[in-house]
Amino acid sequence: MKKSFRIILTPESEGGFTVMVPSLPGCITWGENIEHAKLMAREAIDVYLEELQANGEPIPDDTNSLELSLLVD
Repeated sequence: MKKSFRIILTPESEGGFTVMVPSLPGCITWGENIEHAKLMAREAIDVYLEELQANGEPIPDDTNSLELSLLVD
């Protein structure tokens, strides 16, 4: 079964991107460029989900999530 996960890519001053998966606490990785960051995120998510399954924990899914951005003063 396919799952959907939102990722956040943050450009780093020294180059590359840090990637966070908000629905998987602590699931953070890095890539040299956007494509590499997406590949690394997929690998990090796979490892994270394997660990959840091994421990009998539920697998979260971002399929029905809504993302908004707010501008504050």
